[in-house]
Amino acid sequence: MQIGKGDIELAGVFKRFGDSTAVDGVNLKVPDGAYCCFLGPSGCGKTTILRMIAGHEDPTGGEILIGGQNVVGLPPVERRTAMMFQSYALFPHLSVRDNVAFALRVRGMSKADRYRSTDAMLERVRITELANRLPGQLSGGQQQRVALARAAITEPRVLLLDEPLSALDEQLRVQMRTELRRMQRDLGITFVHVTHTQQEAIALADLVVVMEKGRIRQAGAARDVYAMPRDRYVAEFLGGQNVIACKVERVNGASVTLSAVDAESIVVPLADTSRLRGGDRVDIAVRRDDIRVRRPGTVTGDEWNAVDARIRAVEYQGAYVKVLLDCLAEGEFVAYVPEREFFEDTLAPGEAVVASWLAERSLLLA
Repeated sequence: MQIGKGDIELAGVFKRFGDSTAVDGVNLKVPDGAYCCFLGPSGCGKTTILRMIAGHEDPTGGEILIGGQNVVGLPPVERRTAMMFQSYALFPHLSVRDNVAFALRVRGMSKADRYRSTDAMLERVRITELANRLPGQLSGGQQQRVALARAAITEPRVLLLDEPLSALDEQLRVQMRTELRRMQRDLGITFVHVTHTQQEAIALADLVVVMEKGRIRQAGAARDVYAMPRDRYVAEFLGGQNVIACKVERVNGASVTLSAVDAESIVVPLADTSRLRGGDRVDIAVRRDDIRVRRPGTVTGDEWNAVDARIRAVEYQGAYVKVLLDCLAEGEFVAYVPEREFFEDTLAPGEAVVASWLAERSLLLA
């Protein structure tokens, strides 16, 4: 693949602050024009990586390449990166037009030229009608668009966003996810977005990077990371999966039979069983929306795994009902039952049920 102007490569990047390691040997490639989300809990190193790409921090070791050029040691203006901060940091005494034009003014562009460029940018982010307002006269979503326009006006090859939606209410956050994605496509530049919100990363990103303690646990397309988590950490952090600790009872060529607390026989079809032996401890993941919850005595075929359970709680979520089950010992075991299906035969907390799922929907974790 030919190197694009905004592709990013992190090669063996690490960052120490005194005796503390914030980023520990990260290797990653982000294609030109991609929307990449770094996802992880507070303190996992995602914002430090963002600041190192931007040029606000230098790595302790490793290389950061943008468009094939090692940019370590270069200031942000020479990297052609721009950063949109969580607080937006708009100048309260300047109009929207002058906020967006400020960077061009600093660069010495004439008033006529910078206003021409600024008005074109305001049109691209759909805030032309706000040009003469002050930041204090704008909603949170409008302020965010101004901040994005101000960052993009310098024509960066990489735009970096630090928790850009965290200050918004839930309804506006969902709306602005759509707007961010549209603006990224319209601008055609690489976005690198830091968040701790799983749904935000999955909704926005071409490339989701899940981090823990300064390391990448998994990176890939949003659907791959969500539906095919590599290990217990990723499965539990992203949510949507039940993780079950099991012991291998026997290997059957094209499948493996496992046991767990409350379940003597869980079958997992596998293309390659060569690495497994009887007695091995393994984890499997089953998507919550793959779990069926039925009353005892429900007939299931050999292709289904089934365990006895008891309903702990029921939470109505609109499109589905979240059913929390007491079974399979550790942690939460949850079923997402379609709303119409649940209310055809309503189940209540305390009732004994059977939780089942197709054996082929079980995922063996690393």
